[in-house]
Amino acid sequence: MAEFMLLPPIILGLVIGIYEIILLHRDVTIPTHRFGHGVHAIVFAIIATFATMNTPWVFNNVTFLQGVPYLTPLVFQIAVGLIAMLKIHGVSAAIKTSVGGISLGLRETWFHSALIGALIVAAPYVWPLIGPVMPEWAK
Repeated sequence: MAEFMLLPPIILGLVIGIYEIILLHRDVTIPTHRFGHGVHAIVFAIIATFATMNTPWVFNNVTFLQGVPYLTPLVFQIAVGLIAMLKIHGVSAAIKTSVGGISLGLRETWFHSALIGALIVAAPYVWPLIGPVMPEWAK
């Protein structure tokens, strides 16, 4: 069984969340929406990264997942990434302007949402490459 990780998912989740904030700065032009979405992005990135990096722990503690047909650890990680992508895009598109009901300047692009989802899926595969060069407290 894989080792439970606490600090690595937090570290990578923070990095992914900060990267999403950088992307938000490009896509979202309304400052208050940037801040609210940015805080939400960091929290969700940490939670989603925790789930993908601790898949065996999640499977053991969220018992209904064991009964879902065709749900392997890789499928679970991909599903978390897809959910993250849809959530990121959905949250950024939820606010409408008073000008015609469109959310121009308020939403992330689909590409950026998919990129963040892919980073969340890739986190458990990237950590073995960067973990050895991290400071001892981060391991």
